Amino acid sequence: MQINSQTFYHILPNGIKIVHRRTPSPVAYIGVMAGAGTRDEKPEENGMAHYIEHCVFKGTSHHSARQIIHAIEGIGGEINAYTTKEETTFYAAILCEHVQLTLHLIAEMIMQPAFKKEETDKERMVILDEIESYNDSPSELIYDDFESLVFAGTPLAQPILGTKKTLRHISSSPVYPLEWMKTHYMPDRIVVFCQGDIKPEKIFRLAEKEFGALAAQHSYCRQHLGLTADEHERSYKKHTHQVHAMLGGRAFELGHKDQLGMFLLNNILGGGSLNSRLNLSLRESKGLVYTVESTYTPLSDTGYWCVYWACDPEDYPLSLDLVKKELEKLREVPLSEGALRHALVQLRGQLAISAQNQENSALAMAKSVLYRGTAPEWQETMQRIEQTTTAQLQEIAKICFSAENSFILTYE
Repeated sequence: MQINSQTFYHILPNGIKIVHRRTPSPVAYIGVMAGAGTRDEKPEENGMAHYIEHCVFKGTSHHSARQIIHAIEGIGGEINAYTTKEETTFYAAILCEHVQLTLHLIAEMIMQPAFKKEETDKERMVILDEIESYNDSPSELIYDDFESLVFAGTPLAQPILGTKKTLRHISSSPVYPLEWMKTHYMPDRIVVFCQGDIKPEKIFRLAEKEFGALAAQHSYCRQHLGLTADEHERSYKKHTHQVHAMLGGRAFELGHKDQLGMFLLNNILGGGSLNSRLNLSLRESKGLVYTVESTYTPLSDTGYWCVYWACDPEDYPLSLDLVKKELEKLREVPLSEGALRHALVQLRGQLAISAQNQENSALAMAKSVLYRGTAPEWQETMQRIEQTTTAQLQEIAKICFSAENSFILTYE
């Protein structure tokens, strides 16, 4: 397949990476991704990355919170941000003609946040409400609790939102978040990204103007996780109508030779389609669940996979048995060549459709550049996946879906 790549790269002298994917869309997604997240926090500052994500919107040295909102929404744009265990990202969707104004505002938010106490105190209350809302949603909360089980004893076990206690500490003075940003928002861990119908030279020039003056500094090395496996099963009394369950284990990191094979294997197992093995077994055949899905999340130096489902309490033993049987089949019975071809055809269509979502495409592109330096287009990724054999998939299943690598969490 001939791939006409429209992805362009540049690195500023200070180490900041820039990536731009030119598309025919009049809408551009532009933003900044910093390799600073929950895993970079000390226990007493848990929630800092997410707190910063909220508070930079509350004003800068030159603009108030209201002015920031009006600057983007006044041109019909949308500005957003999110925090993960490893990254914090700020971005906006705007017409291409407004890309200069938008990047300038995002740069100002990151490099000149005000952290005025009267504003950040209000935002702390918003985050506390967010924590309570999250606690009321078991289908979301269970992912954080599962990560705390799989990565117990490491920073990856910490919740992204932090706790009431840590929020009081980190919001007590603007010194804490400002110092944290100075330590973690280093040029070699920042990616400026854009996707839309704009010449790459313009994006490179604008990024140089906004971020070129930052001094070149190398960030600290992330703590080695030192993963152990002292506890494999955990249950919480949540008094929910259903049992919410998650079964999974550790998996390959970003860039691992088996990452794409695991991605394909997860898609076969329960990756969001109605003809996945788990959906056919638990829902279509037995009617035990409304939702069952599997996910694979690769991180910079580790990763995990998991299966989530919710069912009536009396159906839990059977549903757990069926999940384990599907995992066992993938370990013990190699896929037929026909089944592999079908899985590849399905995945090709899913990747092609997903690539049409400019927002998700831009964010995935930025993350790939942050950790790997490049961002293959979906056709390139598909070409690599198509090299996967049934034997390789079975070997991946034996490693990832083994009993020794099995963790289970339930809400009852």
